[in-house]
Amino acid sequence: MSELKVRARDSKQAWREEFESSAVREDGIETSTISGVPLQPLYTSEDRPKAAEEFPGQFPYTRGIHPSGYRGRLWTMRQFSGFATAEETNRRYKYLLANGQTGLSVAFDMPTLMGQDSDAPTSRGEVGHCGVAIDSLADMETLFDGIPLGEITTSMTINSPAAILLCMYIAVAEKQGVPASKLGGTLQNDILKEFIAQKEFIFPPAPSMRLVVDSIEYCAREVPKWNTISISGYHIREAGSTAAQELAFTLADGMAYVDACLERGMHIDDFASRLSFFFDAHIDFFEEIAKFRAARRIWARWMRERYGAQQERSWKLRFHTQTAGVSLTAQQPELNIARTAIEALAAVLGGTQSLHTNAMDEVLALPTDKAARLALRTQQLLAYETGVANTIDPLGGSYFIEALTDEMERQAEAYFKRIDEIGGVIPAIEAGFFQKEIADAAFRYQQELEQKRRLVVGVNEFTVDDEPPIDILRIDPALESQQAARLRNVRAKRDQARCTNALNSLRKAAAGTDNLMPYILDAVRAYATEGEIMHAMIEVFGTYTETAVV
Repeated sequence: MSELKVRARDSKQAWREEFESSAVREDGIETSTISGVPLQPLYTSEDRPKAAEEFPGQFPYTRGIHPSGYRGRLWTMRQFSGFATAEETNRRYKYLLANGQTGLSVAFDMPTLMGQDSDAPTSRGEVGHCGVAIDSLADMETLFDGIPLGEITTSMTINSPAAILLCMYIAVAEKQGVPASKLGGTLQNDILKEFIAQKEFIFPPAPSMRLVVDSIEYCAREVPKWNTISISGYHIREAGSTAAQELAFTLADGMAYVDACLERGMHIDDFASRLSFFFDAHIDFFEEIAKFRAARRIWARWMRERYGAQQERSWKLRFHTQTAGVSLTAQQPELNIARTAIEALAAVLGGTQSLHTNAMDEVLALPTDKAARLALRTQQLLAYETGVANTIDPLGGSYFIEALTDEMERQAEAYFKRIDEIGGVIPAIEAGFFQKEIADAAFRYQQELEQKRRLVVGVNEFTVDDEPPIDILRIDPALESQQAARLRNVRAKRDQARCTNALNSLRKAAAGTDNLMPYILDAVRAYATEGEIMHAMIEVFGTYTETAVV
């Protein structure tokens, strides 16, 4: 052993003896990560003895997918926005764009997310409350009125009816004179995570997957700049998973989509580069950074070695990040500004391509203009004042970060093995595997909070007795009847024969094997409503009822 190594070993041993003889905290607070990963008090080169030198933009992309990092281009700054009517949301979009936002991100209301029209009995009381109400192409035209779709990118967070909303967007672009080939943006369209976590599914798994693959196949030909799926760990994490579960379950879903596309007869390099991901940036700062770095490394290896992708762009995992809604507190909500800033910094240090920062009041209601602007300003402050964008992967080489990245990868690979043993993602969903793993993790975390082994400032410690209320955005209850009236007007003015023919053609195609995207697009152009289009497919596919997890 060299003299240098002997000296380092002796120094570490001396430190350890001092550490063990010094005062130790006895407050009972957990020193593991928020996900329960045990942490050493100190990390050294011994924790990664065989680490190879890695560089940004080079396989396996642990340090980032671009050689220039943010020195070449900053992340896209998005604010998830949508509320009330298309007119009101259009005004919010123009406000955000005027304040420096660089991409739009559409939030839809619950009826739209569930494929229901605003005048359906089951929509009562929900219209416009958690996002914007979109019933037909007419609403989508209003939503993007005066916004040039050929010059911006748009992210749409919707899943079961995702193909319908994408067709509406394509149809609006046509009316603006923008060809589909010029459109850029992302469709969430991740139905597997709905079965796992968010529960906004409608059709059974098989026809649900067919629609996802139809959209991927169609866009590979017709809308080549569009990311046809945003494989989402965000909702898995918000449901209570650990960071390692979010990482593993999200990438497993991604591989299931790849398998489904290959079964369709597509070539891996024709679609893999348009698969994108969506992760949660939670409050455990270093764990989140390690998660993002591990995600890139795992995906690159699997794309190249398991799936045989030849093009480098197919190996690169690109992802959007949103700060953790579940970390926000109704108590002392101003503290959410600090939480969001910390989480956003983790996302940036982890190398995200796109970022949404939650507003401080989102735990109470949809954000006010002021709160949305402050959340956007948080990103701008990070980008232009902190210097964080000046050096690529500044934490790369940290003994701690590198060891934690390795641990995230190890845990994810262990989950891949368990999922394979069950038979794959869909059999694991049907067996309740994911649901039980998440529920168990959420239960453990809640126990830690109740036992005060973990503290949430303002919730189980450092509380105040009297908190003045803050102003929140309130949705006018009259908008529901107004939206229903607009919907009736669309139905009255459209060419009903054309609409009926388009829906009949869609129904017939759903019973066969054709790609359904052209049929949905025809129905959208004929001003068929979202609910009518969904009903036509439900008549063929049926609906899904989840088996309870025991």
